[in-house]
Amino acid sequence: MSAISVLGAGSWGTALSVLLRDNGHQVTLWSALPDEVEMLRKEREHAQKLPGVHLAEDIEITGDLEKSLASPDVAVLAVPSPFTRKTSHQMAPFVRDGQVIVNVAKGIEEETLMPLCDIIAQEIPNAKVAVLSGPSHAEEVGRKLPTTCVVSAGARRTAEMLQGIFMSPVFRVYTTPDMLGVELGGSLKNVIALAAGTADGLGYGDNTKAALITRGIAEITRLGVKMGASQQTFYGLSGMGDLIVTCASVHSRNRKAGFLIGQGYSMDEAMKEVKMVVEGVYSAKAAKKLAEKYDVEMPIVNEVNKVLFEGKSAGDAVRDLMIRDKKVEAPMLPWD
Repeated sequence: MSAISVLGAGSWGTALSVLLRDNGHQVTLWSALPDEVEMLRKEREHAQKLPGVHLAEDIEITGDLEKSLASPDVAVLAVPSPFTRKTSHQMAPFVRDGQVIVNVAKGIEEETLMPLCDIIAQEIPNAKVAVLSGPSHAEEVGRKLPTTCVVSAGARRTAEMLQGIFMSPVFRVYTTPDMLGVELGGSLKNVIALAAGTADGLGYGDNTKAALITRGIAEITRLGVKMGASQQTFYGLSGMGDLIVTCASVHSRNRKAGFLIGQGYSMDEAMKEVKMVVEGVYSAKAAKKLAEKYDVEMPIVNEVNKVLFEGKSAGDAVRDLMIRDKKVEAPMLPWD
């Protein structure tokens, strides 16, 4: 049994607390919001964000960050991506040398273009940072529906230790050394999911969504490889796997926000309606800046930015994607 602290009591942090407790670990769940701490202690359920998922009485719920970091074997950082730097900075005085911190959020910081694990390592340089990602909506993990994810860390031993902690009969975990690829896949798929949701909101069909998913993974892979990640990673769980579920699932907040935009909502109106952090909105500008920095063509990402931030209509964005210059699908394949 390990002592695990889960930092962030949203839907994903709550679901992982239940998973880890069911795996036999001693779990502490921390929230920065006093009202949320009080509600979870009393109700033992996050009715707004994860209804129907019960928090066992032996999961300790606290608002004391220092206490939550006093003696865990592993700290799971599950706050939304826009709050990763702030929370990491607050954690730093209480983290011991060599402490393992697992990032489970997905995003890229717009100002610095840094993946979240790099932010954590910058703010807490004495920690060992890892990442867990894959097709894993909290609503289904909390209900114990089977899925598979991938964990990556700087050292194989750390990744394998985390694999053992998270793995269960309903949560299979693989390992990979490609932390950058895992993070980029998890972050950039949210931008493509906004496009897929927008297509749904416009009333387009399954063909449209399949095309967006396929060309979306091509864009993500082009950028990731240029940045130094492995192409193979983007065809795995944290790339194609996570992209498919985020573009298609009714649980996806990014798809839902895109759907509302396709129906005529503004970005701000859609985010208010979703009532949760839509991480693709925060990653969209960063993705566009990365594409420009590394000179990588990302037409879907560009059109998403125009719809979100420049007032372009969703219908015009789809039309402009369709009438782009003719291309070869796989430029590296030779003709006879």
